[in-house]
Amino acid sequence: MSTRLDALAVELLGLPASDRALLARQLIASLDESQTPDGDSLWLEKAEKRSEEILEGRVNCIPADDVFRRARQEFK
Repeated sequence: MSTRLDALAVELLGLPASDRALLARQLIASLDESQTPDGDSLWLEKAEKRSEEILEGRVNCIPADDVFRRARQEFK
């Protein structure tokens, strides 16, 4: 960390817990916002491709009940 960042961290860690929590949420939200446009478009592209594969019969789907049953068995 830079000296400036170290000094800022010391100052911010001195804040009450509720203020630090609010700041943490704001910082995390700012990271999410900066990544959303690309991430959203990639997920949309993937979902559309997957939907097309399902509709064309190129993939076999597994019923959700089967998936959850298998997951429960794996984690017992």
